[in-house]
Amino acid sequence: MRVTPINWTDLETAFERNAPDTESFLDTRSGEVVTVSEGAIDYAEQRAKVQVGGDSFVRIEPAASREQYKWMERFVIGVTDEALRERLVIAIDGKGAFRRFKDVLINYPTERERWFSYRSELLHWSMHKWLEKEQLTPKEPAPWGEPTPPPEDNVQLERPTTTGEGPGELLRRQAKELIDLVPAVELPAAIAFLDFLRERGVAELGRVRSIPVKRTAA
Repeated sequence: MRVTPINWTDLETAFERNAPDTESFLDTRSGEVVTVSEGAIDYAEQRAKVQVGGDSFVRIEPAASREQYKWMERFVIGVTDEALRERLVIAIDGKGAFRRFKDVLINYPTERERWFSYRSELLHWSMHKWLEKEQLTPKEPAPWGEPTPPPEDNVQLERPTTTGEGPGELLRRQAKELIDLVPAVELPAAIAFLDFLRERGVAELGRVRSIPVKRTAA
């Protein structure tokens, strides 16, 4: 085990950062976190620093997007407000789930704070396991204390049932829910796009109706 100083704030930030063009490394001599981002002005300088440092630099493995998505699912399972839980279930379905999830919680400050606390605990546990894996012993304890393992939970997040709803009705209901999540400043653009889709649908319907039907001789 190597005893190393750690800049805990920078290490936590590195664990949150999950971008395909960015890597972070812990300098086990100083505790500094060095971030190497393609396209950044200091890219060559930071990359060279890591290469020259050799084994002193350990690559940080941030919490994977898939794992962070599971955190959201587990949090939603614990939401007791049924209306909010359904909104969150819809929000985390598909691309842009993380942003929509946060947008919903903006209107629920108590649950929003509970989410940040819950996420921090899971993030700190991931950092703890990474340090163990890399056989690194912090010179000073983390400011948040000893992290606790998350409860083993195999409960699956239940999606809203579609009983009694046809595909069209379900999609319209989901669209209305998503409209509620759109920031007010973006509503004019959303309405304009919906108008465009409506007009295109009407035009397509008119075109189909205007196509003459070929009749075959009896």
